[in-house]
Amino acid sequence: MKFRFVAGVSVLVMTAGLSACSSSDDSDGSSGGSTTIDVWLMRDSVSAEFQKDFVKGFEAAHPDIDVKVQIQEWDGIGEKVTAALASSDAPDVIETGNTQVAQFAQSGGLLDLSDKVGELGGKDWLKGLAEPGAYEGKQYGIPYYAANRVVVYRTDLFEKAGVDPAAIKTRDQWITATKKLNTGGRQGIYLPGQNWYTLAGFVWDEGGDLATESGGKWKGSLDTPEAIRGMEFYKKLQALGRGPKDSDEANPPQADVMAKGKVAQVVSSPGGANTVVENNPGLKGRLGFFPIPGKTADTPGAVFTGGSDLVIPTASAKQDAAYTFIEELTGDSWQKKLAVAMSYVPNKTTLSDAVADDPGASAMAVGAAEGHATPNTPGWAAVEAKNPIKDYLTAVLTGGDARKEAAKASEAITTAMNSGT
Repeated sequence: MKFRFVAGVSVLVMTAGLSACSSSDDSDGSSGGSTTIDVWLMRDSVSAEFQKDFVKGFEAAHPDIDVKVQIQEWDGIGEKVTAALASSDAPDVIETGNTQVAQFAQSGGLLDLSDKVGELGGKDWLKGLAEPGAYEGKQYGIPYYAANRVVVYRTDLFEKAGVDPAAIKTRDQWITATKKLNTGGRQGIYLPGQNWYTLAGFVWDEGGDLATESGGKWKGSLDTPEAIRGMEFYKKLQALGRGPKDSDEANPPQADVMAKGKVAQVVSSPGGANTVVENNPGLKGRLGFFPIPGKTADTPGAVFTGGSDLVIPTASAKQDAAYTFIEELTGDSWQKKLAVAMSYVPNKTTLSDAVADDPGASAMAVGAAEGHATPNTPGWAAVEAKNPIKDYLTAVLTGGDARKEAAKASEAITTAMNSGT
């Protein structure tokens, strides 16, 4: 699934309106013996520099293929991809959140790539990317990258407050430290009210879940005592800053806020720190990382293991060129470069050494030991489309009764997940 930290990734090539239409001058996407492929990549998945380097390197290696990248926003992407797949004029490659693949595959709009798994090194793929990329025994999504959330913090502000990040091993210690950091005009933590992935980690810490399945039917479970305890901790932590209660980490972009210099911590994938520095070069060398603390010192906090897969629409008229693009971007050489550039976990277990010396990736690896995923079913996409979890968070943070609001959210989750069954 997605990892949003900031806006500000510049577009290498942008076509008007970010539509699904072909951006080449001629109807078949070819000109002068070359093929032009339209690629949808998600905002903030990679830096502008990495995107530019990859496209330049790819086009040099494949002079018969031109690449036009269109940057898409995470909000509303499910509906936009669904519409594109149902059209006769879809893009040729789409980056999609790993947990969204089942939804798009169910519609019949994705190319079955099962026969390519072997040559792409599928035996070494991360399960958290490969398994959600499959549907009914067929592989549609090719693992792109994985990541999970850590705490990104200002080393100078921690030192000034006398807080040792290495000593923060439990959630109670995290709260104590954040209270010390939340003084004057400084925010101890910037945690938007609708950061539901972070809430999910606290729910899992308590032994709860977002939804459970029984007899082929799914039921929302935010109203369990365990899940409500997770919500109570989120509320306590969120109060130690001035994050908006009615929006998520993209509105406003977290990096824009942290780059202003008054935020001590955010919860993000490590790669987000790169963009903070892009926005404020004065913070270079002043950002550090530690795993999200758990309830006890011997177990790190639970995290959502997310990331992206790459898919090819069946409506693409340039599937061979699209596959070549995916083969390069998910191949060992570019995966190593991507992992180093963005502090991501590469798509194969055999490539983990690429980030062994990266402090952000190291913190991420600790959290990955307690990695979880959203329910692997097409029905989950319906939950994320309207996302009653966000509404639940805002309702509780603005004074609503947690139990009553959790019951309402659970009912909405249940309805959404079973709407197509």
